[in-house]
Amino acid sequence: MILRHSFTPIDNPRLAHLCGMLDDHLRQVEAALDVRISRRGEQFRIEGIKAAAERSLQLLESLYERAKKPIAAELLQLAITEAAMQLADGASPRRGARKAAEGAGAVPAADGPLVLRTRRADLAGRTPNQHLYLKNILSHDISFGIGPAGTGKTFLAVACAVDALERSAVQRIILTRPAVEAGERLGFLPGDLTQKVDPYLRPLYDALYDLMGFDRVTKAFEKGQLEIAPLAFMRGRTLNHAFVILDEAQNTTPEQMKMFLTRIGFGSRCVVTGDTSQIDLPRGMSSGLIDAERVLARVKGISMTHFTSADVVRHPLVARIVDAYEAQTAARLRAEAREAKAAGNTKGASA
Repeated sequence: MILRHSFTPIDNPRLAHLCGMLDDHLRQVEAALDVRISRRGEQFRIEGIKAAAERSLQLLESLYERAKKPIAAELLQLAITEAAMQLADGASPRRGARKAAEGAGAVPAADGPLVLRTRRADLAGRTPNQHLYLKNILSHDISFGIGPAGTGKTFLAVACAVDALERSAVQRIILTRPAVEAGERLGFLPGDLTQKVDPYLRPLYDALYDLMGFDRVTKAFEKGQLEIAPLAFMRGRTLNHAFVILDEAQNTTPEQMKMFLTRIGFGSRCVVTGDTSQIDLPRGMSSGLIDAERVLARVKGISMTHFTSADVVRHPLVARIVDAYEAQTAARLRAEAREAKAAGNTKGASA
């Protein structure tokens, strides 16, 4: 199918922002939606299957509306990602790309999209799994978010915590993660206790600053409404009327995971996030997250949301990297299974 479209009245600055340097934005849309886009001035020609061409045109129209200033890379990637997912799901257009461009791309559900009250207006889930994740967090006392990097596990959990604090549903937010080096030995860090653990907790600070603003975060720390601490500091505590988030849970041991989950008190909500493909524990140690998946699978009141590369909302290459590593792991497991089977057959024959 071939679609032709003209943006009128002609606005050259907007057209430049829409297309990007050397039409780079158009090339990204082509790659994601499997179409071919050519243009001459304000005249655009889109070639591809009908659904892809129509989706591409809607995406270009929505981005053009936002192109009064240069389009940020993050905004572009999120819009393209949502358009590609809607195309893959066969969803009806219904302003989907426009919502992505406006930053409010919640996936509709029977009871409507969930919107969180944070500094980023109308923050909501962008993929079906993200939407399910938000619903699980709001409807379960303990929720797990498990999946690869870039799927929004931690960011959406912190957003739910900020929303609960703003609505006075909880009295404080507690964020924690295990202090485990990612394959490097950092040695003895200088400074007091806070300065020593800050490098491990920096991603949590970044999410808070983005969702609340620096001044609001500073005041919340002063009032005791915010607390960020290493997992080891949770032992012996009872956390009442708090929203508690355990990040990088794949680097906990089963004993640490049990210790953490049993800290939850009355009026509290807990979210555990992690990526079982990025475990930094010493060789031979079991991951508390993998253990919890098995042990708690049928416990009522606990939800498990699993993300895939289709939920990645970072740069498109992140999803491809995740897929490549997953394919390599699957191939390795198949090879090991064949070797084990061959070894068993050899022993049986010799016996």
